[in-house]
Amino acid sequence: MRVAIHDSEKSSGYPNLALMKISAWHKAQGDVVEWFNPLFGPFDKVYSSKVFTWTPKDTYLPSDAIIGGTGHDICAKLSDEVEHICPDYSLYGCKESYGFLVRGCLRRCAECFVPEKEGSIRPHADIEEFAKHKDVVLMDNNVLACDHGITQIEKIVKLGLRVDFNQGLDARLIDDSITKLLSKVKWLNPVRLACDSQAMIEPVRKAVESMRWHNVTPRRYFCYVLVKDVDEAKDRVRFLKGIDVDAYAQPYRDKIGTEPTQEQKNFARWVDHKAEYKSRTWEEYSRSRA
Repeated sequence: MRVAIHDSEKSSGYPNLALMKISAWHKAQGDVVEWFNPLFGPFDKVYSSKVFTWTPKDTYLPSDAIIGGTGHDICAKLSDEVEHICPDYSLYGCKESYGFLVRGCLRRCAECFVPEKEGSIRPHADIEEFAKHKDVVLMDNNVLACDHGITQIEKIVKLGLRVDFNQGLDARLIDDSITKLLSKVKWLNPVRLACDSQAMIEPVRKAVESMRWHNVTPRRYFCYVLVKDVDEAKDRVRFLKGIDVDAYAQPYRDKIGTEPTQEQKNFARWVDHKAEYKSRTWEEYSRSRA
């Protein structure tokens, strides 16, 4: 069978985990898997994934293409057989492994798809199911909220893997015992946190103090900042600068992908462009963009 894979967000440079698993499953059946190109069809099967609701659909996809991903259908899921296969990392030429240890979340953030898509927090996989490299990118939404996640981090330490929890860790769950565990982890990137509202300021402060006290290395940390109200987001960015944490601003989009306001986009550009951020105030930058 000739199978084609289509990634609606391939230009982002970020590998699509579901497509890598589909590719691995089909190759295990003896099928030929290749990237979709309408010039080289027809194909026996075409799989397409769309992560973001605002990504346009490729008009060249055949009408019988199997389309999944949150951006297309929030209820779409892989079968258990495909979900728990080791991804085909050769599809994107990955030098690191990708996967989830837990699924779901105990939080109910209004802007987040996870509670609706994945439900409550629960164990999902063992690290050895998908970790085929020494560097592993973990995509868990709240790994610290599940006992399975904690035991898997302990296993990661024993295996000597370098990891990046790229969705961030929940600062509200980082107490002394968690921090001591995190201090044993080898980090692929700085520890990521999130400060998406004023209510997160104190938990982030305490988490950062605890991690630095217990020498969670590297000691520079990274924090996502959701930008809805710009003045309120500015207070959170100022707070993070005061505790020497790198902020990364993300303009808010609702679940249907409504375009952020120009002010939100400008603010995010100012924060994320570190040369501008260090050399000009937000007010100065804002006036230059008017």
